[in-house]
Amino acid sequence: MGTLVAVSVAAALCLQYLVETALVGLNIRHAGRGRGVPEQMESWCDEAAADRSRAYVKANGWLTVARNTWDLAVILALVFSGVLPLLDRSLSAVGLRGPHLFVAFLGVVTVFHVLTSAPVAAFQTFVIEQRFGFNHTTPRVWISDKLKSLALVGVFGVPFLYAVHAIVTRSGRLWWVWLFGLMAAFQVFLLWLWPTFIAPLFNKFHPLPEGDLKDRLDGMASAAGFHNRGLFVMDASRRSGHSNAWFAGLFRPRIVLFDTFLAQTSPDEAAAVLAHEIGHFKRSHVKLRLLWSLAGTLGMLWVLSLLVPWRPLYVTFGFASPSLHAATALVTLVGGAFVFWMTPLGAWLSRRHEYEADQFAMDLSGQPEALASSLVRLHQSNLSNLDPHPWFSAWHYSHPAIVDRLAAIAREEARIARRASDERESMRYEAGDR
Repeated sequence: MGTLVAVSVAAALCLQYLVETALVGLNIRHAGRGRGVPEQMESWCDEAAADRSRAYVKANGWLTVARNTWDLAVILALVFSGVLPLLDRSLSAVGLRGPHLFVAFLGVVTVFHVLTSAPVAAFQTFVIEQRFGFNHTTPRVWISDKLKSLALVGVFGVPFLYAVHAIVTRSGRLWWVWLFGLMAAFQVFLLWLWPTFIAPLFNKFHPLPEGDLKDRLDGMASAAGFHNRGLFVMDASRRSGHSNAWFAGLFRPRIVLFDTFLAQTSPDEAAAVLAHEIGHFKRSHVKLRLLWSLAGTLGMLWVLSLLVPWRPLYVTFGFASPSLHAATALVTLVGGAFVFWMTPLGAWLSRRHEYEADQFAMDLSGQPEALASSLVRLHQSNLSNLDPHPWFSAWHYSHPAIVDRLAAIAREEARIARRASDERESMRYEAGDR
């Protein structure tokens, strides 16, 4: 049984690596073979910008291949080298038991993961992002951000893990159901806490200054019945040249605009992007995605409840006896390899939400051309892939490819034009009758 478990885990990890890396390879080759400007983008983009975008795609693609390879090597080493059982014995030897052993074991594994992922993250920031002119951060700020992130994990993660251990050990056979309730509440709590407490630890936020743009955006939000906690500008340029806008919150969200975004867009384009974000809220996309995430969490906890008492799992990987911390670490490290095939389903759902938000934005703003130009401007300023390989985008893209979004907007523009023409014809007909 132990051999079968080991082979199954190794095969799942390797299959995930091969599929993910093959898709990245297809996307890199597709970008390398690209020439000129995609037909749908000819009126928006020149050849030099398209070539620069392809170069950025290829650089990040090769880094992804390196990251996938490194992550696979680290996970295989952790799972099959015996280092996890050694860590278990070492912590037990210094007197840690029960919840303290649970928290310490998972804490060490988490810190190890952060340290092993840091070199690739640093290379992306200080080599690739620097090469393409996006990086505005310094090593000091970058390290400070990493330390802040670790501190937040400690502040919130340690009490949470103690609560997890208490629920599992004291709530009987259905502990995983009770634990799901705790995790759902914790996730909602973090969604509420993020914009007001956590995000300001990394960036400065100030209200959008008074003026025509603020009046226009406030008026649009009011007309849509979008009750929010205000429009804020984030100093994104302190760390990066990338441009974006987002909102956070379940009931009365904050709207956040990057300062880089405001510097690059016209008032019409800013209004179109805000209308798109309002569309996400009015169509309950955030809540639907939260439910999707919670469904995955519930399924994972059910699987964990089956594995915790399953002795072959521990024998296979060298643990002396079943334990919650060992099962949690193993499921966290290798569980993704058994469900990675669901990635395209989540991506498809997200792309569908983006189309719905685009439709809402066009209905609200009445300016499809402004939405199209804002999307193009965002893609150009971020060097986003103008023409991804269809298999790669179907598997990974949470947003539709820009050519597909522009085509959808063009269809909507044509529909609006036909409707306006029909209305004028109807008015002329009625006038003739009279």
